[in-house]
Amino acid sequence: MQLLEQRIQKNGKVIGEDVLKVDTFLNHQVDPQLMQAIGQEFAHRFADEKVDRVLTVESSGIAPAVFTALALNVPLVFARKKKSLTLTDDNYQADVYSFTKQETNHIIVDKRFIQPGERILLIDDFLANGQAVQGMLDIAKAAGTTVVGAGIVIEKTFQRGRTLLDDQQVRIEALARIKAFENGHVVFEPEA
Repeated sequence: MQLLEQRIQKNGKVIGEDVLKVDTFLNHQVDPQLMQAIGQEFAHRFADEKVDRVLTVESSGIAPAVFTALALNVPLVFARKKKSLTLTDDNYQADVYSFTKQETNHIIVDKRFIQPGERILLIDDFLANGQAVQGMLDIAKAAGTTVVGAGIVIEKTFQRGRTLLDDQQVRIEALARIKAFENGHVVFEPEA
C-alpha cells in the first residue's frame, strides 16, 4: 500500500536494528484518514471470505481493526491485556510476549463475543515475531472459530513472524512489508 509506505518513510523512526516507531500516525497518535484507507484495503483483500467478526489485541491494533470492521460491516472484538472488574471468568485466554515492551501479557476475550463456527479476521499493527497473532489464533481455536486470515499493517519480514504463521497455514495480508533497516532508513520488500 503505497500511501502507508510513504507515511512510514516520512514519519517513521528507526530505533536500533529492529524497531520502527510509528507513533505519529498508528500507535500513539492516530491518523483516522490513513486508518480508514487501511480498513478499506483490508476489507477489499478479504472481501470473499465472508468474515463474521474482526479480532485484534488492545491497544495499537484497535484503530486499523475498527476501520476494517466498519468497511466489512461486522463487529470488532479486542482482546484485553488486563482483566477488569467487569470481565467475567467465562473467557478465552492466551499469553503474548511483547518484544518492544519486554513483557508477557495475558490477553483475554469474553466468550460472549466469539462464537463457535464464526469466521474471524485477525488484524494487528505489526508482524515481527508473530506472538500477538499467535495469541489471537490460540483464542480463536479455543472458541471453535475459523480464522480466515490476518491483516497486518506493517510486517518486518526479517523477523520470524510470517514463518510461524505460514507453518500454521494462516493467510497473511501485510500492507507494508519491510525487508531491512539500513543506516536508519526503511527498506521495503519489492511489490509481488
